[in-house]
Amino acid sequence: MLDAAIVVRDGGIVWLGYEASLPPEFADPALPRHDVGGRWITPGLIDCHTHLVYGGNRADEFALRLAGASYQEIARRGGGIVSTVRATRLADEESLFEQAAGRLEALLAEGVTTLEIKSGYGLNLDGERKMLRVARRLGQHYPVTVYTTFLGAHALPPEYQGRADEYINLVCDVMLPRLHGEGLIDAVDVFCENIGFSVAHSERVLKAAQQLGLPVKMHAEQLSNIGATQLATGFNALSVDHLEHLSEADVIAMQHSGTVAVLLPGAYYFVRETRQPPLDLLRRYGIPMALATDSNPGTSPTTSLLLMLNMACTLFRMTVAEVLQGVTIHAAQAIGQSARHGLLEPGRAADFVVWSVDSLAELAYWSGLNPCRIVVRGGCIT
Repeated sequence: MLDAAIVVRDGGIVWLGYEASLPPEFADPALPRHDVGGRWITPGLIDCHTHLVYGGNRADEFALRLAGASYQEIARRGGGIVSTVRATRLADEESLFEQAAGRLEALLAEGVTTLEIKSGYGLNLDGERKMLRVARRLGQHYPVTVYTTFLGAHALPPEYQGRADEYINLVCDVMLPRLHGEGLIDAVDVFCENIGFSVAHSERVLKAAQQLGLPVKMHAEQLSNIGATQLATGFNALSVDHLEHLSEADVIAMQHSGTVAVLLPGAYYFVRETRQPPLDLLRRYGIPMALATDSNPGTSPTTSLLLMLNMACTLFRMTVAEVLQGVTIHAAQAIGQSARHGLLEPGRAADFVVWSVDSLAELAYWSGLNPCRIVVRGGCIT
């Protein structure tokens, strides 16, 4: 077997191939080298859908549900997303940073070098700003590239109950332009669902994002099909996420718009969903399929992207090749960064992971074992 080499300079990959073919300019023995002992190397992993910044947790609600309490009963006790909104609003930036840092460190230990972090638990200007500022700060203090997504249209805050139109006015006319002006937003997302926001409300948010030149994403077809994907693809959305109730017409629209399907097996598992995303349709029409943790306190309290590979294979019957692409090149497409991340080739960021495995299938095979040995991000060993 011939040895391979990756040449890194100024944080990027400048050459890769067989070591025997190394260009003379890189063959100088005085240049620093690192021998990984013949181990497998992949691009750095990308978690393209997370809600990593929030206050508190909902473990007690989990226990109540196991004991038989309904969602409505928990909501009457002040639980559900309202409890996370309350905890997030009460927490200061330092507290939110410390809580999110622990979750982030678990992801980084498994080879994640890039991730998306959504807002959506502040649901007012100060709260959303605080979340996005913490997300930016995480990317400054840890060896990870963070892309932020504004999800102000995540849920209706308690003070706006019965006044959804007024809240969407706040999102579109105040929060979105102001936070974008502060440099805190890379993309915009909406939870378009019967328990979220209507197609009409979602369209207003997407139009406001479009006017600011921001790319869009959509929480779509998780619980029902109300036309979220059809709306999102009309705006050339980067991705539509969840997709258990996706139709063939939706998939055709995705093919035409180049929109990525982001599958979230952690949420599927945690809420005990029984309807799977239509993998056969997505394959038939050649739709790129990304995977992510959906790390959040209510429906996917996970901090393991490797576990999502295993779940996607076992629950959705995805292949090893599909799930590996799902956390590399297709995940990069889902955040609009396929020119920078997701592949090992010259011109891209020098983000890659060294694994102690005999076969890359082991990354999806093991459950609870972390074979990550070395993480390189921006050309530096972390």
